[in-house]
Amino acid sequence: MAKLTESLINELVQTYGTPLLVVDCKQLATQVEQLRAALPNVDLYYALKAFSDTHIIRELDAMGVGFDIASSGEADLLYAMKVNPRQTIHTHPIKTDDDIRQALRFGCTTFVIDNFAELQKFIPYRSRVGLLIRVAFRSSEAVVDLSKKFGCDPSELDQLVAEASRLDLAVKGFSFHVGSQCASPSAHVHAIETCAQRLREWQTWQPQLSVLDIGGGFPVSYQNPSMAIEDFCQPIRQALKQVPDEVRIIAEPGRYLVAPTAYAISRVIGKATRGAVPWYYLDDGVYGNYSGQIFDSARYPIHVFKQGAKQPSILAGPTCDSIDIVAENIMLPELAIGDIVIGSEMGAYTHATSTHFNRLRPAQVICINEQAPQPAVAFIG
Repeated sequence: MAKLTESLINELVQTYGTPLLVVDCKQLATQVEQLRAALPNVDLYYALKAFSDTHIIRELDAMGVGFDIASSGEADLLYAMKVNPRQTIHTHPIKTDDDIRQALRFGCTTFVIDNFAELQKFIPYRSRVGLLIRVAFRSSEAVVDLSKKFGCDPSELDQLVAEASRLDLAVKGFSFHVGSQCASPSAHVHAIETCAQRLREWQTWQPQLSVLDIGGGFPVSYQNPSMAIEDFCQPIRQALKQVPDEVRIIAEPGRYLVAPTAYAISRVIGKATRGAVPWYYLDDGVYGNYSGQIFDSARYPIHVFKQGAKQPSILAGPTCDSIDIVAENIMLPELAIGDIVIGSEMGAYTHATSTHFNRLRPAQVICINEQAPQPAVAFIG
């Protein structure tokens, strides 16, 4: 069952209505602590794209977590929030000149590239930037393959480093991202071992190679349990021992930090029986907080407080689109209009990818258990 109590959920619904996305900042702190304990010598840079809520940013900033940005809009947000730009890296391998200029105006000076054309874009800024070369390591165990679209082949590293040197561009190190929601750490281990070997080989003639970014991919449990983070990271810690001591290790966790922190609270707004199957229509769906079912291949645990005999049912979203189905064949007791439905593990790639289809009102984000200083109004629309 979700960690929020029925009384708290009812109180939030009475105060703010529905749909809601409730973020528990205490759980966010727990996620940071657990990952730091599992990777004690790794600096964390939160992947802002997972959920760019201002309260989450303040909490993570107060905990000393850096930020992985991938757009001018994300840089603008951190600038407006007075986040230290030296605690940020720009990890999108493909950028426009405006993207580079905007990031530099903010103060971010570390960028990721993965090809020769991208190197050329940094020639005008060679005195101001340090580059990480992203290497592709495909993983069949990742739910989302992030090395199909980005990353150079390991065999291209020598040429890219040599070309950067010829252009007088500073390469600070390597990065990789083996994929999102990895079932095991085997791909991380292989990538670390490969990059560690190259770092050792080049130590004498490329002393500025001082960073290894191991990306994200640390798993969380949705409807099926994932590997415990300590067990997942134990082989990674062992592999990191092969990295030269002077190399700084960083990571880009997104999902692991925020997925378990949020709960989608919706209400039944309609019901019908179709072919003897109960249909319950919610005021949230796949165009809203459940968008991760379309864009992120995720299926979220769903709970209700109602008791009674259960039967296979369907939960549908509020739009007029037929694909707006939250769950099919889900075992539920009979629900009434007005009953509350809770989705858990809803922090990552949910609100971030929701839309305004049908111009429906988006879910309000409500934060509880804040630790960092917060504005007087504790929600955004």
